[in-house]
This record gives sequence, C-alpha cells and structure tokens, in this order.
Amino acid sequence: MKILLVADEPSKALWDFYEDGKLRDIDLILSAGDLPPEYLSFLVTFSNCPLLYVHGNHDGVYDRKEPEGCVCIDDTVYVHEGIRIFGLGGSMRYNAGPYQYSEKEMKKRIQKARFRLWRSHGIDILLTHSPIGGFGDQEDLPHRGFYAFGSFLEKYHPRIMVHGHVHMNYGPQVPRMRKYGETMVINAFERYTLDYDHLTGEGRG
Repeated sequence: MKILLVADEPSKALWDFYEDGKLRDIDLILSAGDLPPEYLSFLVTFSNCPLLYVHGNHDGVYDRKEPEGCVCIDDTVYVHEGIRIFGLGGSMRYNAGPYQYSEKEMKKRIQKARFRLWRSHGIDILLTHSPIGGFGDQEDLPHRGFYAFGSFLEKYHPRIMVHGHVHMNYGPQVPRMRKYGETMVINAFERYTLDYDHLTGEGRG
C-alpha cells in the first residue's frame, strides 16, 4: 500500500506543477496539518483515494471551510483496509489560537480515547501534528512536542507515527525518519510517499 504523507507546506510538484497520473498509485493520503483546505480537496479529487487529516495549529480556517471530500480523524480510530489509524492533531499551547493544548490537555484527550483504542485492539499508525516531546521537536514553545506521545507509543506500540509541525528546512538536524522504540517516526513535511507493506514487512497477497 502506498501512502502519501503531507504536512505544513503544499508541494509545488503536486499542486503548482501537477501532471495527470502523479497520484495514480497512491492508496491513501494522510495530512498531518497546517495545509490549505483547497490543497487537500485537490489531492483527494485527483488521487481518487481517501484523505484523512488532523488539525494543525494554523488550521483555524477549517472551522469556516473544511477540506471537501476529506475525513478528520482527530480523537478517532479510522480503519482503512485493515490499517488502524488514530489522530491527535494540534500543537503545544503558545497563544490564544485554535487547536493548541497544554501537556495536561493532550493527556486527557488520550485518556478519553482509551475505549476506542481498546475496541480497535490497538492501532497501526498514530497521526499527529506535533512531534514527541524531547524527540525531534524544537526548544521554542510553539514547536515543542508532547511527552504524552512518547508515553502513548510505549503503551500501544504502533508501527508508525506520522507528524508535521517541525519543518525539515529548519535545519539539517531535522530528520525525515527515526525510530522511537518499536515505532518508526516519520516527519511528513511537504510530502513523503510511504510504502507501508515494505516498511512493516507485510505483503498484500
């Protein structure tokens, strides 16, 4: 299964210079936040596959104009072809803007989802906007991650975590992929195509 990961900045190759067929082989799109709703609607239209998203801290416009044809999975477990995906959007609270949370508030969101996570027998992918606290985040408050995410990975052991928020052009120290325990953590900045079957060692028969 080919999964297109997007976050933070629209890809010019996919939007400004789109050519027919570029998204033909994509089976699923995951947005980790901070993207124009028009861009997500464009991607879901030309890919002809589901697009799941969580909110970033700059997605207040979604309250007035949601991405058409896309599915918000914040605080929800969504199952696509057997792959269980759980969404936790938002960033660390740094002003009065939307989709911002304190560490305590993020922990409460996770606690409230315990029954959904139990009913789904865990998850395969955690989709967030922010990174893990102390693991791929930045020192400034707006780009600080949530330590609750680290605890989540240690408890539920998803195969993959996808996040955005920390742009890879912030510096060479920002990696695309790295391991946290058993989980592969992927920064979805701009775009990245994930071969899920290859990464997890699963075949599709």
